[in-house]
Amino acid sequence: MVSAGIDDPSDDHAHAPTWFEVHPQNYFGAGGPPHRWLTAFAQVAPLSFHSVGLSLGSSDGVNLAELEQLAALCDRYAPAMVSDHLSWSGSSSNRYPDLLPVPYTREALDHFAAQVGRVQDRLGRTMLIENPSRYLAFAGDTMDEAAFLHALCARTGCGLLLDINNIEVSATNLGLDAYAMIDAIDPSLVGEVHLAGHAREDHAHGPLLIDDHGSAVSGETWQLFERFVERAGPCPVLIEWDTNVPEFEVLLTEAGVADAILRRATRSRETMRASLHAVA
Repeated sequence: MVSAGIDDPSDDHAHAPTWFEVHPQNYFGAGGPPHRWLTAFAQVAPLSFHSVGLSLGSSDGVNLAELEQLAALCDRYAPAMVSDHLSWSGSSSNRYPDLLPVPYTREALDHFAAQVGRVQDRLGRTMLIENPSRYLAFAGDTMDEAAFLHALCARTGCGLLLDINNIEVSATNLGLDAYAMIDAIDPSLVGEVHLAGHAREDHAHGPLLIDDHGSAVSGETWQLFERFVERAGPCPVLIEWDTNVPEFEVLLTEAGVADAILRRATRSRETMRASLHAVA
């Protein structure tokens, strides 16, 4: 995972990583080489903990063992950001190696908000919740994704981790308008952005996109990202590439594209502000 740097939009080397994101579950052991490496990274740049194991949407509630281990790791490294997913991945007797979507209903919102509150109280900090990649929608949904996420933030004080690849994946698979979905997100709630690639399968009923983080960011995801940052302005951005990982220079090139888009958005907003000031 490589972050895009936006500290100085005029800096030609601004795409060098300015922070690092890790899955904290990979560091739940007490010591050894993983912690030596993580300590070294933490001395160079801030860390972001992107959890994949709390299972916030499970009917049994948050996984307490995972929460205690995450809290201990936060105490040890003091990450700049902590996030997890709008999903569930287990029950009282089973754990699943996937991030499964929750229904967008009032009951699910009540339950999920309670679990987010539980985590934030234990960690003593607010967290970010990532929008999911979806392949099917629940028949009983009573609100759309943006409305659910906005209500969750209002109830808990949490923020959003906006995964723009997940917007493209969900919109394509469910027959939704990806641009309407991105426009519906309130930028003030977004604390971090993820960009990634996906796999594509073509079927008789249409394409199926699979969120595998195994290829370059798609053209549509770049367009959605640029559309979002034109409203949001600069924000922390991460390139996710977890399978078929290429050479590091390829990742830096992807980060460089993100930086270029962020710089254009910054210049555009500055020009607009200058124009408004001149008119006033």
